[in-house]
Amino acid sequence: MAKSSSVYVCSACGAELPKWQGRCPECGEWNTIEETLAPSGNRPLQVKAAQGSASRGGRFSGFAGAQESGAVDLGSVPLTQIPRIHSGFGELDRVLGGGIVPGAVVLIGGNPGAGKSTLLLQMVSFLAANVKVLYVTGEESLQQVALRAGRLGLNTAKVRIATETGVDRIIFLCEKEEPQVLIIDSIQVMYMDGISSAPGSVSQVRESAAALTQFAKRKNISVFMIGHVTKEGSLAGPKILEHCVDCSLLLDGDRDSRFRTLRCQKNRFGAVNEIGVFAMVDKGLREIDNPSAIFLNRTEVVSPGSAVMVIWEGSRPLLVELQALVDSTQYGNPRRLTIGTEANRLAMLLAVLHRHGGVSMGDQDVFVNVVGGVKVEETSSDLPLVAALLSSYNSRALPRDMVIFGEIGLSGEIRPVQNGADRLTEAYKHGFKQAIVPKDNAPRKKIPGMTVYPVSSLSEVMSLI
Repeated sequence: MAKSSSVYVCSACGAELPKWQGRCPECGEWNTIEETLAPSGNRPLQVKAAQGSASRGGRFSGFAGAQESGAVDLGSVPLTQIPRIHSGFGELDRVLGGGIVPGAVVLIGGNPGAGKSTLLLQMVSFLAANVKVLYVTGEESLQQVALRAGRLGLNTAKVRIATETGVDRIIFLCEKEEPQVLIIDSIQVMYMDGISSAPGSVSQVRESAAALTQFAKRKNISVFMIGHVTKEGSLAGPKILEHCVDCSLLLDGDRDSRFRTLRCQKNRFGAVNEIGVFAMVDKGLREIDNPSAIFLNRTEVVSPGSAVMVIWEGSRPLLVELQALVDSTQYGNPRRLTIGTEANRLAMLLAVLHRHGGVSMGDQDVFVNVVGGVKVEETSSDLPLVAALLSSYNSRALPRDMVIFGEIGLSGEIRPVQNGADRLTEAYKHGFKQAIVPKDNAPRKKIPGMTVYPVSSLSEVMSLI
């Protein structure tokens, strides 16, 4: 047997250290260093695959398609259209960049009960009519998967399924079945025979994902791997797990909410930060074609503190309602609570509002919420957030047909955001007749039926609200 040695690996960033430490020197996280056993002759499967590729003249036969060793001119590389496979969900195809790419490896993470297995089971049931699929489950029995498929009313007559956790045996089964799409549920329970650590450890997750990724490239198989998430909402396991895959998706949604958002965090074949919206119904996940209409389900009477903003998600605009509540604090220290936006961004905007707007909320509790569970990560929410704060603070509601977007600088200036014209067009389609936008985002041609108020400073915004 090969001689084994101890390797200390950080589960947060994947850094390897010669000895155990309480804090990782690479990423700064505490208590993330784990001891693993790495055999000296590691990755026998990859060595075998490399030898096989050398026998074919140094060329893989699948999508990875690496040329023989040597440099070539980048301009001489042929540009061919990558074929796509329709997944059965338009929203999933959007997030993937246009469909499933043969040979691509996709990692889907999410909280327990978010609907990861349900989404992939619905997808393979649709794909089985045209392509060969193989669903490998390591956490459930065949009867449990069959019961779920029956409850969802899916046609699974052509869906091939197996219960297996050994990566070597899964690859052997794929050599026999020759599927075009492979589902791994989940990567945290898979293990390699040559590694002595338990399934779910850093070394097992890393080597299992590397072996499956290399097999997918060599055989041109599309692989979907389900991954668990930590309590912070990030994908569990080493960071190299996200680096080796082609596409990393996160299915997010509260258990008490029927809506699920599928967000793309990494994509080598499409736009990053693309978002797809689904609704959990009795027959599984149903895609939402017009998510703006869902997130704008407002009451007839608009209360103070409510503002509608237009955010940009991937390749399309999205209208979302933002709510703010400003109230006198009942304790010594005022509270600052945000859901869906960054807490540090709120603290900065409160300081700008005090310094350049003359409005102090130091003795007020401030609560901010983005309706529908959407997480806003771009700076176009600065202006609607300040507008909602002023609306709640002064107990004066904003017009129901008004939409707001824009970035606020530290000196109180209003900065433009990308795709301003497309945001206004989307707002106009949903019946909004007024808009407060940065001056540089004002449309050159007047939009019929819409009044646009271009602003360049915080004082101009306060005079309008």
